[in-house]
Amino acid sequence: MSINEPIKGKATSFDIAYRAGVSQSTVSRALRDSDLVNLETRNKIKAIAKELNYKVDKNASNLRSQQSTTIALLLFEDPTTDDSQINPFFLSMLGSITRACSVRGYDLLVSFQQLSDDWHADYADCHKADGIILLGYGDYQTYQQKLVSLEQQGTHFVRWGAVREGHIGHSVGSDNFQGGYEVTRHLISCGATNIAFIGGVSKGAPEFLARYEGSCKAIKEANLAVNPKLQADAINTDLDGYKGALKLIDSGERFDAVFCASDLIAVGAIKALTEQNLRIPEDVAVVGYDDIPLASFSRPTLTTVQQDTKGAGEVLVENLLHLIQGEPIVTNTLAGKLIVRQSSSKPG
Repeated sequence: MSINEPIKGKATSFDIAYRAGVSQSTVSRALRDSDLVNLETRNKIKAIAKELNYKVDKNASNLRSQQSTTIALLLFEDPTTDDSQINPFFLSMLGSITRACSVRGYDLLVSFQQLSDDWHADYADCHKADGIILLGYGDYQTYQQKLVSLEQQGTHFVRWGAVREGHIGHSVGSDNFQGGYEVTRHLISCGATNIAFIGGVSKGAPEFLARYEGSCKAIKEANLAVNPKLQADAINTDLDGYKGALKLIDSGERFDAVFCASDLIAVGAIKALTEQNLRIPEDVAVVGYDDIPLASFSRPTLTTVQQDTKGAGEVLVENLLHLIQGEPIVTNTLAGKLIVRQSSSKPG
């Protein structure tokens, strides 16, 4: 058979190998985008595969490798005002993760995390997925034992969350400390001298805690006092933001700015402040965190920290695949970007 002779019947990887002048194993690696095959050869093999209308038999491949070529994405159920039970911050990250999986030839299985003792068993243990991405986890101190169980059974998993020493498994997260620091520097530059914080600051909420710690550093550097009475606990809901703002008002403590640990908290805080006839930002500047779509449509529009959800999705998938393939990975921290809008910028 000559190289250009038409293939009779369904093309195989051996047909591609013959036309490309490489081994069949090289074809398999190239179609998996393995770095063991140089880019020029990969492109050549893919072009031949496309010409021959070759489709990878995933079932056969999975039987040989004992892999499902599927990643499980498990979302923590958050209290929301709609029926989704999904933190809106994670919706953009979900799109990024889906695209990153598709580019690498992996399917994505999306589900909610189950809170039973064997919530992980249906995925890695039953070969439904080669690895797990975890988004959101509620109270970390309650959740960490489940991460210990995953690690003990050898499950490949990565999670989005705080990158802190001593945490279980591999994390990808924002530089929350730096984000909190930059928010507070911005508020001080706008003239704020009594800055309140709404959000939990316990070890169970490590991301919020890091944002608070960054804020405290900026306050101290400006030779201002950190007032513990200007901190109100809140989980990531607008209702808790509303209650937190009312608690600050009822405390009688003076404050001219509120740093909210999330955009959802900020939305609730703005509602409470407005109902108390406080003008934003003239009387009280408000800043959130996350840059969810609602932030640019709120009234006033919300100053916030934009987290790199696109980069986060790509890094989560890349790190998980490194784990699956037995390759070293680096715990990643991504920088956030301060987005200044009307809620902190006083007119004139």
